[in-house]
Amino acid sequence: MSARDTRLKVVKFSKDFLLASRLLQVFAPFNKLFRFIYDFNMLTSWVHKHKKDPMLLNDFYKPVRHYDSRLNSFALIAEHYQFDRQPIVYLEFGVAAGGSFRWWMNKCTHPNSRFYGFDTFEGLPEVWGMYAKGDMSYDVPKVDDSRGRLIKGTFQDTLSGFLDEQGPALKQQRKLIHMDADLFSATLFALSQLYPYLSAGDVIIFDEFNVYGHEFKAFKYFTECFYIKLRPIAAQNNFYHAAFVVEK
Repeated sequence: MSARDTRLKVVKFSKDFLLASRLLQVFAPFNKLFRFIYDFNMLTSWVHKHKKDPMLLNDFYKPVRHYDSRLNSFALIAEHYQFDRQPIVYLEFGVAAGGSFRWWMNKCTHPNSRFYGFDTFEGLPEVWGMYAKGDMSYDVPKVDDSRGRLIKGTFQDTLSGFLDEQGPALKQQRKLIHMDADLFSATLFALSQLYPYLSAGDVIIFDEFNVYGHEFKAFKYFTECFYIKLRPIAAQNNFYHAAFVVEK
């Protein structure tokens, strides 16, 4: 028997023994701590690997965050990729009161651009950190621009139907995707559903990227499971807001 076969047998026996004996259950009270340590270390490793990548804007490290500074990234991305001078499809997941949705609609004035916003408008569908289910509920914002459309409901209930309707054309169109879904489940679901329609040159913005157990975790799973390369192009507030260009 080769050394490799011996190692495989030992590994299989050990796994089966631990499964049958439930020995590791003694650590169950510490599962959340272990998960935090693992997820946060993954985020830290990723940030320090990419903190010196060439980007349009990167403020890492800064001791104080200013949420509205993300607009600087928006403006640079719009100018660099000429989103304000060509027809685009803008998809926003997590519209809330509609501030960023209106910003991009006002910035990208091409008459053939289209803007779609997805939100429950009834608050979070599950707990997110210190926020309870139902927190961050907003009335559906008023959209005066005929190019814009807001779609109410969970992404799991609304996105598939939208893609059945719009999907064939999406593949051919330049896309700007704003992920402000907060939750791991919602972010990963939206990204996985959009994967077949992504093309090189599309841009994805994450609004809470460095929330280690949610948007960052969804980003990590998405890029690893779908073998897609997303290159960082902007980061603000210590990667809290981060943008990527698709390099398929």
